[in-house]
Amino acid sequence: MKKENFLEKIPCRNGSINYTTNDKGIVTLEIENKGIFNKIAQRLFKKPKISYIHLDEMGSFIWLLIDNKTNIIALGERVKDHFGEDAEPLYPRLSKYFGILESYGFINIKQ
Repeated sequence: MKKENFLEKIPCRNGSINYTTNDKGIVTLEIENKGIFNKIAQRLFKKPKISYIHLDEMGSFIWLLIDNKTNIIALGERVKDHFGEDAEPLYPRLSKYFGILESYGFINIKQ
């Protein structure tokens, strides 16, 4: 049985998440706070209906590269070309970044 390589998988953005990009290329994700507990918190504690997640420069660059077709290895090559040595250790960072995005439901990872 062949082991799966996480880096060969393809990240896909969650289509229900809106985002904006500022003039410096920084991405802000707009996350709607749904569910009964969020509704209660919005009413009782004045919590916002939408949370804004501001990605850093590298995170924004990577987010904009996600096209639902390109695997993590190929995305990493583009990140390396753009950021050079500042991207190192590249693939451990990418694995962690995509794992976090997936855990929050911002992306899905497919074969």
